[in-house]
Amino acid sequence: MEICFTENEQAFYDEVDEFLQTELPADWPSRTIIWPGDYAPSGYGAEQNYEIAFQFIKKLVDKKWLTISWPEEYSGKLYTHMEQSIFDERMTYYRAPMVDSLGVGIVGPMLLRIGTPEQQAEWIPRIAAAEIRCWLAYSEPNAGSDLAAIETTAIRDGDEYVVNGQKVWSSGASISQFGWLIARTDPSAGKHQGVSLFMLDNNTPGITIRPIENIIGESHFNEVFFDNVRIPAKNLIGEENKGFYHLMSALDFERVALVGIGGFRRMYEELLEYARTTERDGKILGKQPDVRCKLVDIGTRVEIAYQYVWQIAAMIDQNLNPTVESSVLKVVSTELARDMSEVGMDILGPYSQLTKPSDRTPLRALVSRGYLDAISATIGAGTSEIQRNIIAQRGLGLPRYKGKGGKKS
Repeated sequence: MEICFTENEQAFYDEVDEFLQTELPADWPSRTIIWPGDYAPSGYGAEQNYEIAFQFIKKLVDKKWLTISWPEEYSGKLYTHMEQSIFDERMTYYRAPMVDSLGVGIVGPMLLRIGTPEQQAEWIPRIAAAEIRCWLAYSEPNAGSDLAAIETTAIRDGDEYVVNGQKVWSSGASISQFGWLIARTDPSAGKHQGVSLFMLDNNTPGITIRPIENIIGESHFNEVFFDNVRIPAKNLIGEENKGFYHLMSALDFERVALVGIGGFRRMYEELLEYARTTERDGKILGKQPDVRCKLVDIGTRVEIAYQYVWQIAAMIDQNLNPTVESSVLKVVSTELARDMSEVGMDILGPYSQLTKPSDRTPLRALVSRGYLDAISATIGAGTSEIQRNIIAQRGLGLPRYKGKGGKKS
């Protein structure tokens, strides 16, 4: 599929680029602490940077760009999904402040797709105005890649559902107001039946959230416990017991929404500049054959990832379902984040191991952060192995893999 911007799309690209260069400090990309595909929250360094980020987000809300491809009543103008991808690419290239990519990129679009008018009226304006944050209540101790294995239950009791169980690796749960919960509403049904989706208020009695410190010393992940948590029946999203099928659509949104493709190009450009300007043993790094080969490989893969972003946007605008393509993009981008960090460690040498910014730390210690954290992205939203199975079965028409003993998996 050949992708070319239309005249309107190119004009929008230029408009977003000019806006970002005008509204953000010129050195803003160097103030942020984020690696492409980073699962941990980005930091902004000094306290005044947080105020800049807050004011910038208010400007996004005023321009109705926070929810850029949502229906016209929420965006103020009818944007295409290609324009949404252009916006995301420029935002992540400049490492611009953004809030609640889960609410804007996953929960909101799913509410617009399967929510009732009442549910949309209750939550959509608040997500669009950046008034609430959402977290994904999916994974459990024994249910990660195999989400059909969830054991958390939500049993109907009059006008409420009573939730019991546990979630884990719940990104941002401790700093959010609402959870996008998948729970088993019919324990007697098969694995892929009998589960439902809910909007869950974090302030509901019976919820306990415990942050988990990750390998880079941050606590973005959480474990969450439910002890007789009562959810109003009106918070059921979509049809009861059909939640797994809704969840598959939500995962397609997640695999696209969390890519942050522009960040890959920005980080690659920083690695290139470092190689062009840094000497080791009296020789410019960029003249060393192994460095050149590694950077060419990474640069090629960045361009491949870009093409899949544009292809998926074009498919959605044509009302096509990019399930296979989103799985390909998920594999390509997350493994690129991991491999780029390994190349960065090789190029930067011993100083790449420093984890705190200092005069001796190249590239603000971003490479060591990426090396430690990027592996998370190859696991979240479905592991690379799961994505390859989806590509093999749905994209290539191959039979389902049979594991030991001939069982299908």
